[in-house]
Formats: sequence, structure tokens, C-alpha cells
Amino acid sequence: MLEVKTIDKPDERRDFPGGHLDTVHLTGLDFAVGVFEPGWRWKESLRPIAGTHLCEVHHTGFVVQGRMRLRMEDGAEAELGPGDVFVCPPGHDAWVVGDEQFVVYDFAGGMAETYARAEQAEQAEQAEQAEQAEQAEQAERAED
Repeated sequence: MLEVKTIDKPDERRDFPGGHLDTVHLTGLDFAVGVFEPGWRWKESLRPIAGTHLCEVHHTGFVVQGRMRLRMEDGAEAELGPGDVFVCPPGHDAWVVGDEQFVVYDFAGGMAETYARAEQAEQAEQAEQAEQAEQAEQAERAED
């Protein structure tokens, strides 16, 4: 089936501190356009929403405008700029470099599906509570 949508009329818009995300959902493709303002940083803007220490979304993208720095959990870093095509696995921080808005097209799906959703924080909290309960249960068994 042929499907065509325009990002000018997104299926969903998510606003978050320092930016927003517009998404369209088609069969086999969840596409997002992310717009991040100068001064935006993942740890400050989205960590409270995601409920995780680092961004846990996989990104496959194309940079339209601006610059963004990525730092992986292992310390590896890269700076993205206009025309760059990139793949970034989960476990990273990111921040806008300079005084220009950063605009990215993301084709991986995770950004369109889960990025900057309040439910992320709830799910992370539930997972953490389940892990703590399991650890307590294991500790109790070890004492017996």
C-alpha cells in the first residue's frame, strides 16, 4: 500500500524543555523531526522525562541544520553538523553546540515512538522497582 504524509501536518507533536519533536507514522516507518534550541542538553531537558541516566533511544539520522555533540557512556564523542548521516546507539548524552537551532531527521523509529514521552519515566521507575524487589528477594533467600 502506498502511503504519503507531510511533516507539515505531523501525527503528533511533543514539546519538551528547549525543543520539540514532530512525528509521522507509516507502515514500516516511524519518522521524527527533532528541533533543539541553543543551550539544550539531554541531561537537563529530557533526563527527568526519560527517567534514565543517559538517552536510551537508538538514533539513525540526518542533520539538517546546526551542530550537536554526542558523548557515549564509554567516553567516545562526536560532533554532528549539516549533511551528516549518523547512527547513535543507546547510552549517550547530547547537547547543542553554538547559537543555532539543531534540526535532525530521525529514521530509526525509537525517537518517533518513545522519545520525550512522560510514560518513559513511569516505565523506567516501574522497571527499577521490579529490579529492587528482585534483589531484595534474592538477598532474603541468601540469608536463609
